[in-house]
Amino acid sequence: MQLRFEGPVRGDWPNYSKLGKNRHHCHIKKGRPTYVAVWEDVSGHIKLVEIVYVGTHEDAPY
Repeated sequence: MQLRFEGPVRGDWPNYSKLGKNRHHCHIKKGRPTYVAVWEDVSGHIKLVEIVYVGTHEDAPY
């Protein structure tokens, strides 16, 4: 919900970083296995966000 109301750039989340112009990711569980969420901002000002991956770090589409 926070992505929906506050936008896709989450500099206030630990383990968040930007992957490119409209692509973002956040490690959501540390340890083994590590889980990561990857999302894209696909509409700019409307803040429609498409989650493109949630799963282990090893299979993440960086």
